[in-house]
Amino acid sequence: MTMPVVLERADRVPPRRRAAARVAVVLAALVIRLRPRFLRRFLRAVSRGARPATITQAQAARDAVVSVSVRCAGQGCLQRSVATVLLCRLSGTWPDWCTGVMTQPFRAHAWVEVAGVSIGEGTGMPPFHKVMTVSVEG
Repeated sequence: MTMPVVLERADRVPPRRRAAARVAVVLAALVIRLRPRFLRRFLRAVSRGARPATITQAQAARDAVVSVSVRCAGQGCLQRSVATVLLCRLSGTWPDWCTGVMTQPFRAHAWVEVAGVSIGEGTGMPPFHKVMTVSVEG
């Protein structure tokens, strides 16, 4: 059975921001191949020293990532979320990176959030039980 995929709308992004977003997407494609334990360690190390991101900063990073990658604009939630936090980190900020599951029906998802608000997921995001979160490290 196939699942319909609707790509997210890609906004225009300035050339410099597009280049940074492409770097973040490529790096994320490599990083998501790590085992979950090592992925979390990597993200914790990268987040050290960052300031908490605002909703506007996190949304702008997510929009840039979606604009340069068809995979991130579709079902590539893990790569999209990792690329978003990496792009935020390039500007010195860090939103919370989260993964979670729901059981009925079983679904896994990765996303970013700021102050408990999921970024770019819409208001109808199902209630996922968080499995892993990487927040700003001091």
